Amino acid sequence: MEFLDVVDENGNPTGEKVAREVAHREGKRHRTAHVWIVRNKNGKMEILLQKRAENKDSFPGCYDISSAGHVPAGADYVPSAIRELKEELNLDVKPEDLKDLGLYRKDTKDDFYGEPYFDRQVSHIFLLWVDKEANQFVLQKEELADIMWMNLDSCIEAVRENSIKNCMDIEELIRVKKGIEEGQ
Repeated sequence: MEFLDVVDENGNPTGEKVAREVAHREGKRHRTAHVWIVRNKNGKMEILLQKRAENKDSFPGCYDISSAGHVPAGADYVPSAIRELKEELNLDVKPEDLKDLGLYRKDTKDDFYGEPYFDRQVSHIFLLWVDKEANQFVLQKEELADIMWMNLDSCIEAVRENSIKNCMDIEELIRVKKGIEEGQ
């Protein structure tokens, strides 16, 4: 069972710890680490999207952030981001490889499998430059059905228009684009 720190609006632990399932059932604010993997391919910015496995408890089969995960109780954002990259994509990175794009707060309410689902996150967003083809990554099949590179502007448009099945937040994607433009 995975335990998470309950946090305030700024991501600071309150001292309360809850099981992941409880956090989502009761809407307890918790921390996540989001890593957006990008590359410059023939002068165009591309972003790596993961397709969530069909058996996921939330957003099954949706395109999502390159690599993301909960920050376990007692842990911090950077080690969690590095762990998720290794687990999901078999990528070994150092803390200095992650470009800091700051904190992002998001509250989501949905229903999955007939049960209410609340996701109150304080996410730390990171940018990671990786120039590999999709077939060069080793995927964690329990978590990911597939990955694909997509033109960043096309991805933003697809999310805005909901033309691909996704669970990405448009404001977070725009922050990623701004971070790239500012040379993060």
